[in-house]
Formats: sequence, structure tokens, C-alpha cells
Amino acid sequence: VECETHHSKSILQQILNKENGSETKWHQQHGSPHCSTRSRGCPCLDRKRVVLRTPEATCRRASEVLLKTSTFIRNLPSFYQMPWEDQFVLIQQNWVPLFVLGMAQEGVDFDLKEIPATSLLKKILLNQSSTAMRELGSSSAGASLAEVEKMRNLLWKFWDLDISAKEYAYLKGIILFNSAPEGIPAPCTNRIQTLQNEAQKALMEFISTMFHGNLGRFALILQLITSLRDIDADAIEELFFRPVLGEATVNALLIETLCIRPVWR
Repeated sequence: VECETHHSKSILQQILNKENGSETKWHQQHGSPHCSTRSRGCPCLDRKRVVLRTPEATCRRASEVLLKTSTFIRNLPSFYQMPWEDQFVLIQQNWVPLFVLGMAQEGVDFDLKEIPATSLLKKILLNQSSTAMRELGSSSAGASLAEVEKMRNLLWKFWDLDISAKEYAYLKGIILFNSAPEGIPAPCTNRIQTLQNEAQKALMEFISTMFHGNLGRFALILQLITSLRDIDADAIEELFFRPVLGEATVNALLIETLCIRPVWR
């Protein structure tokens, strides 16, 4: 598919061309997320909001992952052979697990800092900000720590398995060709199911060969990619892309970058 639109690409390139900054690792300060606050049953985790400690460096790496994800999709003829409406639905429903899987493959860890709730309350009480009340209940005031911890725990599980590049490629195919997307007609659903089955079979054969027929790894990896679908899209956008995209959405950016749109005749 030939694309004449360069606007979305330029957004990504502007992000990627920003100067690199140093990035402090979250686990250096707090240890493995396997020992996180959530595992100790802290009920306040759901109420806490966080932002990146080094947004310039981390957002740049996240943008690189997004660009590599779009490149992977672009190189799949089987994807572009589908009607554009079906391509749209697949991207809309699957970009979050694809992105998180890309973060795992690229080894992107990050440091966080909590947004003090008292700072917004003070603004309200002291009438220092007319928008403070809206900010207090707005998702733009950082991402949910609970959702971010959920993502980080999954990243560490992928890293613990030391997944190879080939395994990641097969996993991306399994995720992209989601066998049960809403809004896709039956004939295309059957085609998508076939493509997903082919990716699963290739992954199973690879693991069986590399790990001497032990398919426990195969089952564990499939369980992990199922868990990827529980990651909240709003948390991903707020944490990694709101500082650079503003009100634009990642879904819309990918749709434009991949040129998924009707062909007017």
C-alpha cells in the first residue's frame, strides 16, 4: 500500500529526533515488580497516579517501539490483503498488546514518580487554579499506578523467559490476527483465524525444536499474551504518549501511519 500522507510519520520522527536523556531504572530503586506494592495487597494502589521520571528519554524509546510495530505490520502482505475496514478493526483492538510486547522485546524499563494528590487539593483549597478540580478527576493527571504495575509485571515475566526474536515475531502474528475481533464479517474472520493458527503452529514447532519437545513454554507464553489484553489503553497513552502527542490518540496515529483508509475511486 502506497501512502501519500506524511503527517503521522513526521510526528514520530519529531519524537525520535529529540535528544536522548539519561534514564533511571525503576527496579534500581524499588527492586523487581514481583515484590511490588500490589503483591502486598495495598488498596491505595488503585488511587495513585504516576508519570515518567524521565519522560523525554522514555517517550522516545516508546515511540521507537511504536515505529517498529508499524514497520512489522507494514511488512505483512497478508494484513494488507484484507479489506481496509478489517485492517482498521484489527489495529484498533490489538495495538495495545502489540505495543507492550514490543516494549518487552526492546527491553524498555522506566522510572516513575508519583503525583502528590495533596498538590491538587491545595490548589483547590487556596483557589490557585480554576482548573484544579477538573485535573483532580481527570485521567490526564498521570496514569493509574495499578495499571502501570500490571504492565510492568508482565514485562518482567517476558524478560524472565528470555524470549528470542523469532518467538517475538510469531507472537506478534498471533496477537495481530486476533481470531475473535468484533465487527468483522464471517469470511474474513475465518481468514484471520487461519493466519493466527499458522502463527501458533509455527511458534509451537519452533519451541518444540529449540526446547526438546517441552511445550510447557508454549502454554506459558500463550497465557502471557492473553494477559496482555488486560492492559489498559488509557494508561499506556497517558504514560508514554500524552506528553508528546497531546490530545491525539495512538490508535489514530497508527491508522494514519499505516494508511488504513478507504480508497476513493
